Amino acid sequence: MTDITTSWDAENGAGDWQIAQGDLAAGDDLQTAIFISLFTDRQAREDDDYEGDDRRGWWGDTGSDYPIGSRIWLLRRQRLTTAVANKAIDYAIEALQWLIDDGIVATISVNSQIVYPSRLYLSITYQQPDLTANTVKYYWVWEKSNAV
Repeated sequence: MTDITTSWDAENGAGDWQIAQGDLAAGDDLQTAIFISLFTDRQAREDDDYEGDDRRGWWGDTGSDYPIGSRIWLLRRQRLTTAVANKAIDYAIEALQWLIDDGIVATISVNSQIVYPSRLYLSITYQQPDLTANTVKYYWVWEKSNAV
């Protein structure tokens, strides 16, 4: 089954649908689900460290067992360190867990790589129930560099 192809422009911090031959380009439903899970802001928990009163999130998640999105947005103002990269992995796994629980994928693994001075790459490898494995990579540009 295909879906509308959505791509992420990390330099500009925006996602967009792709056009092909005067129409919206068709793509992969699973990669779109991963994209939405990672790049939609999940509401911050009460014990999360966030600025101000805005916990973000989607109003439709109120009372939901599986909120949409990730909490990676909470990390964007922190210095990009190994600890922050590991927290991004935790947040990505949390955001993608529904794919395993719903039987869409059998396994998911997430790895990170810091590219000095201000870029974090996440590689998401997933295995579908038919044992087909794929990897998708995304990156974020950090506001604060590793420089002190």
